[in-house]
Amino acid sequence: MRGGTLIQPGANYGILFLIVGTLLTVVISLALAVPAGVGAAIFLAEAMTGGLRLAISIMVELLAAIPSVVFGLWGYIVVIPFLGQHVFPFLAGALGFIPVFAGPPGSGYGLLTAGFVLSLMIVPLIVATMRDAIAAQPTTLREAALGLGATRFETTWNVLLPGTRRVLIGATILALGRALGETMAVLMVSGNALDMLPNNIYAPVSTMASFIVSQLDSALQDPLGLAVRSLAEIALVLMLISVVINALARMLLAHFAAPAART
Repeated sequence: MRGGTLIQPGANYGILFLIVGTLLTVVISLALAVPAGVGAAIFLAEAMTGGLRLAISIMVELLAAIPSVVFGLWGYIVVIPFLGQHVFPFLAGALGFIPVFAGPPGSGYGLLTAGFVLSLMIVPLIVATMRDAIAAQPTTLREAALGLGATRFETTWNVLLPGTRRVLIGATILALGRALGETMAVLMVSGNALDMLPNNIYAPVSTMASFIVSQLDSALQDPLGLAVRSLAEIALVLMLISVVINALARMLLAHFAAPAART
């Protein structure tokens, strides 16, 4: 008995595995989504013209409106079998000398799968925002760079992209916010590990948001209310993580805004 609540002997309680699972999943999703999103935005803004660019841009924006449960169902039916049977065994064999890729590849559920599905969900946010920012750069910048002998790639990489750094940070934070709070898609593909830290990139994990959703129904049946209070504390920690990340983003934006103000 502890604090009026019956505690089973040897029971161990904590949310470290949820914090680690959440942060690792978000990091993997951003590592996949940001380069892909920026590359797609450059392609749409600089390499395509006319009706085809408009059509593809509309399709990309429509992807952001797809419900997360649809992504989760697609991940469950298509992504998990494909990764578990083909990609994960290949990665384990080819990159097994790297600790995070070593070990049994598992069945397809896990950290990398959750990060991959999340990255597909947040890519449209990055693409739409960065495409508009790149297209809004002054035409004189492009003409001046090309007139000095720069290639189109050099013009985009060295002239246009530096002017969109603040937009990229903002788009990344928006994508990060969605990834942190995502529930159903992650719940369906992550494996829902309990009290277990991942030992490789294929290991099953649980995130704070998905854990709250999965345990809420049973928590409401607890007559002591301990389970509901525990989930509320997990939600509070998730909120604090979001606040800290947003504060760091504001500081980063202010850092990039200071040189622009001086010039």
